[in-house]
Amino acid sequence: MSIPDAISARDAAIKIGVSEQRARALLRSGALHGRQIGKLWITTDEAVATFLSSGGAKVPEDKPRRAGTLPDIKALSFFSGAMGLDQGLEKAGIHVLLACEMDKTCRRTIVANRPDIALLGDVWKYDAAAIRAASGLDRSAEIDVMVGGPPCQAFSTAGARRGFKDERGNALLRYVDLILDLRPKYAVIENVRGLLSAPLSHRPHVERNGDWIPDKEERPGGALMHVLKKLRAAGYGVTFNLYNAANFGVPQSRERVILLCARDGTKLPHLVPTHSQDPSFGLPKWRTLREALDGLDPKAGDHDEFPEGRLRFYRMLGPGQYWKHLPAELHREALRGSLDAGGGKTGFLRRLDWEKPSCTLVTSPCMPATDICHPTEDRPLSIQEYKRIQQFSDDWIVCGSMSDQYRQIGNAVPVGLGEAVGRAILAHMNGKDERPPANFPFSRYKNTDEISWEAQTRAVMGLDNSTGKSKQSRKSRNWDTRDDEQMALFQSQMTV
Repeated sequence: MSIPDAISARDAAIKIGVSEQRARALLRSGALHGRQIGKLWITTDEAVATFLSSGGAKVPEDKPRRAGTLPDIKALSFFSGAMGLDQGLEKAGIHVLLACEMDKTCRRTIVANRPDIALLGDVWKYDAAAIRAASGLDRSAEIDVMVGGPPCQAFSTAGARRGFKDERGNALLRYVDLILDLRPKYAVIENVRGLLSAPLSHRPHVERNGDWIPDKEERPGGALMHVLKKLRAAGYGVTFNLYNAANFGVPQSRERVILLCARDGTKLPHLVPTHSQDPSFGLPKWRTLREALDGLDPKAGDHDEFPEGRLRFYRMLGPGQYWKHLPAELHREALRGSLDAGGGKTGFLRRLDWEKPSCTLVTSPCMPATDICHPTEDRPLSIQEYKRIQQFSDDWIVCGSMSDQYRQIGNAVPVGLGEAVGRAILAHMNGKDERPPANFPFSRYKNTDEISWEAQTRAVMGLDNSTGKSKQSRKSRNWDTRDDEQMALFQSQMTV
């Protein structure tokens, strides 16, 4: 390659249609021919053309697992995304044979990092036999573990809350059906906090009049109660809780519901924390942002930019501060109409604190109500910083444009939380009774474990705890003030 013919990694990225970071990763891996001169990577137009003609930028097609020796523990992953949960399982010692994902850029990310595993797309297209075949498993082979995080928008407290009437809500039911068809020894369901309070059927607020009385399907908790009923009827023992990832060594305060299901009907203990905000449990303190970003050059990352209008205010804020730390006379100018909205508005003009875990990473750090600014640099967090906070290894390839990369990493399960899931399964598999400390506060919310949550949900839904049947029909009983108070209490604990 002669220097006069060379083009930069940035120019190559533009021609291929990926980020500069992705182009450098392709060059490092040899997928795109080039060479490194000092700290710079160079390639040629000819090498880019060869890469494109070979299908390098195409979306990977569904494919079976590459032939080879099967691992002792056979695991399958569904709704795999950028493989955050799967990376955590790997750290615990569980390697997946198959990933199932429809998103085009996520599929490229999966193949770039784990080219030998099976890749499937539309989860509705494949039955149990086809999934086994793609994984390299015959009909008699045991499946040890199934993990999945079905799309969560239908249950998100920030979304429209359409519940199971939304196709994305049905993705959870489809995943549960696959669990019952494939019959793994252990199954894991990951979802957002909103699943705890999601009804089976959600009536939009505009359709509710002053006489509206929620029926059983419209009361909070119905969606998860339905899932539990299906799993238990098939013989699975189920435990769950709302877990803050910071309690598992993740430098990020991020809460997710994790269901652990065992085919033998036993109930796995809750996940065992490795860190705690409360020193009385004798665990190391939560990991901080400073620890997570140690060794990264803050000037060298790939990142989006804030508009100048927002930067003006960020330059007035220090680490750990947000809009309320601006002079009071600037609050209206900084937030405009949002100043009159309800809630604490803590996502506006937010600089991270070096000495605390990061806030929950979102799919874009530049949105006005959820922007995430570096503690000292006048910019959003970079892609490399996102990866560190989610505990992706620095060499994990994330494909697509910068916005694609933010979205994939922001949507992922933190690796440390996935590792805790893997440890819990392996401990139970090996007959070890490993339990968390008594009364450990897994999240900032109460009544989120399966026992207290179900008792409270049955009360809200008017169900008898022993039979599961309604105590009284709606026709024989009026919805009274006590019911309103009970529902309000439930929703205050479960939703924002």
